[in-house]
Amino acid sequence: MAKTEEKSLKTPMKNYIPRSEYNVYMIAALGQSLVYSCMSGYITDYYMSVMRLSPIFVLLLMLLARVWDAINDPFMGRIVDRHTMKWGRMRPYAAIVSVPLAIFTVLLFWNPGLTGTIMYIYAAVVYVFWGMINTMADVPFWGCANVMTPNPEERGKLVSFGHTWGGIGTGIATILPLGIGMVLAKAGGMDATTLEQNKYLYSAIVASVIGMSLFALSSFKVKERIQLPNAPKKVAGERSVISRIFHCKPLMLVVLMGVLSFGRYMLQAAAVHVGRYGFYMGPDTTGMTTEQLQFAAQASISKVTMIIQASVAVGMFGAMVVLPFLYKWFNYKQLVIYTCIGGFVADVLSCIVGWTTQNLYICIPFLIIASIPLGVINVVSYAMVCDSLDYMEWETGYRDNGLGSACQSFVNKLGNAMTTVVIILMYMAMHIDIEKMYGDTGGNPIFAFDLTAGQNFAMFSLVTLIPGISLLLCSIPIFFYDIVGEKKERITRELAQQRAAKGIVIE
Repeated sequence: MAKTEEKSLKTPMKNYIPRSEYNVYMIAALGQSLVYSCMSGYITDYYMSVMRLSPIFVLLLMLLARVWDAINDPFMGRIVDRHTMKWGRMRPYAAIVSVPLAIFTVLLFWNPGLTGTIMYIYAAVVYVFWGMINTMADVPFWGCANVMTPNPEERGKLVSFGHTWGGIGTGIATILPLGIGMVLAKAGGMDATTLEQNKYLYSAIVASVIGMSLFALSSFKVKERIQLPNAPKKVAGERSVISRIFHCKPLMLVVLMGVLSFGRYMLQAAAVHVGRYGFYMGPDTTGMTTEQLQFAAQASISKVTMIIQASVAVGMFGAMVVLPFLYKWFNYKQLVIYTCIGGFVADVLSCIVGWTTQNLYICIPFLIIASIPLGVINVVSYAMVCDSLDYMEWETGYRDNGLGSACQSFVNKLGNAMTTVVIILMYMAMHIDIEKMYGDTGGNPIFAFDLTAGQNFAMFSLVTLIPGISLLLCSIPIFFYDIVGEKKERITRELAQQRAAKGIVIE
């Protein structure tokens, strides 16, 4: 390599984003994540434990909604790439969708008292419309990082800080139902079912009002500095935009990683299910009355859920905080592979140690370590998508920011849906009848201490073995990802030259 080229590679690029803009983007990410995590973390439990929807219905709803997302998300990405509004191409959507998304989030957790087929139709319509509106928020917001700066290092930091604050939003969404549930329980005056319903509804209201107010700020304070022309219509004989996406090898590897890493969502989404039917942490139930049994079970559910959720929050958020410092020594590829393998080992140890000792407290260090890949993948996957789009533009002359962001949005929703499917399949495999579990068919509700050891272990595996296997599998495609080191620097340098030759303005 020539000396002049070595010098150019080591010369730091200009930074474009002021601190105030970083702050607004981070706060907006917190708001968006607060609302999204409120939905993804509790919708399965709400549908089955409060609305009493059939597990088969919930499973099919999640799968069919993802089929629709496979059409809806790329369509939204194409709209973003082809149309520039007065305020810009990406940032206006945060203001446009904030109120509708807040309303539909509340409707998700509002039980209007319907019965039979009408109730199922209501749940399906609200869930699908929520997903469509969320796509209008998610795709442009995270795609905005592509047009805020041409500097990949600065872009990586922006994504890291955004997801770190998004992790705070996830943490708030996690504790909201638990905290509100405790307040409602102390207030008294309502049965267990009403308490469950109200804690989710009030959590959704709080998350929606605060979250969408913060999210809307990005429309007014974020600047789109890379003024790319609108994507042209396809010319006869030219490769289609979908073909370009599928032929972008680095992007497809990142997408495959995202799909295979679906188990990382289970550590949060399945925590309440493990609390209900996988692990009991309470006094000896011998001789207890029915009322005492229910009180002990509810206390155990809250304790188990809190331990798992808190451990996940520490590991995930901690990883997000230190990531910007780790970029000095490790590239994205190394971070994903190292942490996923470590997470797999920690998950296996958590399962073995926790189950043999029947002490969930001993699992806390392992759960924290197993949650580190959650923070890494949540952040690094977005940065890798941005780098993959750099590669696409460098190779083909086209940059489909909206579609690239839509791929990541679809993968996230697919991961949450797959999590729900696995949870429901576990219920079915263990012959756990939801109606009997909640006492709908007469008798008393059934809790963790009423199940067999095999059923308990299967539910416990939802936050240990299954996430661990998922992490190990998702690291495999990243071994073939090569937008790192000198190649990444060369793409960045030559891409800047290509843009300058085309007269593309960077403000």
